[in-house]
Amino acid sequence: MSRSWERMVQRNAKKVDKRRKKDGRPSLSAQAAHADKFLGRNYIFPILLILLMAFYVIMFAPWATDIKEDTTMFWVTLGCYALLALFYFMRRPYLTVTKDTLETRKFSGYKTLRPSEIRKIALSPGYVVIETVKGSNWVFSKFINRFPVGRMGDRLKEFAAVHRVELEVKEK
Repeated sequence: MSRSWERMVQRNAKKVDKRRKKDGRPSLSAQAAHADKFLGRNYIFPILLILLMAFYVIMFAPWATDIKEDTTMFWVTLGCYALLALFYFMRRPYLTVTKDTLETRKFSGYKTLRPSEIRKIALSPGYVVIETVKGSNWVFSKFINRFPVGRMGDRLKEFAAVHRVELEVKEK
């Protein structure tokens, strides 16, 4: 489908959705927009922050009797490390596979890949690697971020087949 045709279809769908909304019926575009979102869990970085906090407590030893300084800033710093660890634990990494894009969040912000920007998708036990034409590769790991790589691999196989992206499946 050409882009002008897609834009025309989107405009008409918006009109139909407005009419359906006035009638109290569900919109068509909400049903048509299908995105698979695979969530992981970030636990390694929070554990490292907690270990860093323990290191600071052991090295500084705030319970020592010869310290005559105020330890308020020390405890504020440890509290900030604990909040940062909680923030990274709650901020779940994800991969969203839509009809024609792949989306994720990196340290520098939200990233989107179109099929023309993907060189290869490599599926191996425990890992999914999306090699990009420009920039760094996207790596999703079952061990590091607890991603459901089996389900991700199945969906990415469909995505690669539809958009003719090279797919490499590695076995043990």
